[in-house]
Amino acid sequence: MNRSDTPKATNEEIRDRFDNDVERFSNLETGQLTTIDAQVTMELCTEAAKFANPDAKNLLDIGCGAGNYTLKMLSKIPNLNCTLNDLSAPMLERAKERVSSATQGEIITIHDDMRNLDLRDHHYDIVLAAATFHHLRTDADWDHMFAKVYKALKPGGSIWISDLITHESEIVNSLFHEKYGAYLETLGGKEYSQKVFDYIEYEDTPRSINYQLDLLKKVGFSATDILHKNSYFAAFGAIK
Repeated sequence: MNRSDTPKATNEEIRDRFDNDVERFSNLETGQLTTIDAQVTMELCTEAAKFANPDAKNLLDIGCGAGNYTLKMLSKIPNLNCTLNDLSAPMLERAKERVSSATQGEIITIHDDMRNLDLRDHHYDIVLAAATFHHLRTDADWDHMFAKVYKALKPGGSIWISDLITHESEIVNSLFHEKYGAYLETLGGKEYSQKVFDYIEYEDTPRSINYQLDLLKKVGFSATDILHKNSYFAAFGAIK
């Protein structure tokens, strides 16, 4: 789970994997088995968004996948205007289809790399980002993305992130590598565990919670908080 100099997956490779996995990711229970506490973090992120912005009108879901987080958000604050972004066109189409039946608000879809998003300033009340920022590569990517989100949020708006993380201490990384590996083995044995670690190493470039919270403060957010952490997964957010 460490950053390394080994070649990483291209956007095209990541997009193709998700293009071919829409059905699985349309079901939280089956689509997120490798994500510890997936349902817990989705509940906490959307509940925190509801508490932070109870009168929200405009939602942005970055890396929306099949729309699970937006649907959960709409169950708490109905009829939001929803902007859905994803790198995968089939995922985005499924999200639009599912969200259309859950809101009377406007739905906008943006099929693009999140780094290319051209967002209206001070427009969104809530931004959700689930299992997406770990695909960012360089520090410049992270800084650019977090600054973009800050600019797009209204004053008092909030971002809630649920994602794969790493740890700053190699000792702690080793601890959770062992514990996460044991968890994965309960799902499919040692070969499955190694397969998951291999694709994380190839596809993902996670950062620590401390790194992300510090960056959120750096770009201007006034308050940051951790909602939940378990092994290599965490839910946290910030308010503008």
